[in-house]
Amino acid sequence: MEKKIIGRKEKISLPKLGLKLVWAKIDTGAFTSSLHAENIREEIKDGKKMLCFEVLMPGHRNYTGKALSFEKYREKKVKNSFGQTETRFLIVTKIRIAGESFSAEFTLSDRSSMKNSILLGRKILQGKFLVDVNGANLSKAYRKKK
Repeated sequence: MEKKIIGRKEKISLPKLGLKLVWAKIDTGAFTSSLHAENIREEIKDGKKMLCFEVLMPGHRNYTGKALSFEKYREKKVKNSFGQTETRFLIVTKIRIAGESFSAEFTLSDRSSMKNSILLGRKILQGKFLVDVNGANLSKAYRKKK
């Protein structure tokens, strides 16, 4: 498969989360991708343990205010931007970027103090994309072709 060129920031869609064409920062220094989430909690629904949360933040242009629930999730130890190890919840969901659609892992974290609510790490990018740090939203050319 030919690798597509993407920029340092791209518009992506996470359809199962209700997010369409939202900005994500491409971070080749991070292995795991991360998504800003609030009110993260485990609940029992219909006798099943579920992970519940809200994505993005009130005031964000794409904020849905909708609580999401995932039955399939796990915990993962990751190093945060300060180099400290922390345990985060991890979900798998569909991502659409540069005309491609595939399942990807995202850890949930409080990114309210960060400029970008979504960060895409190497695990998502490997084998599929090349990053041109001089550009942003380069994937729009691929979206128009489909």
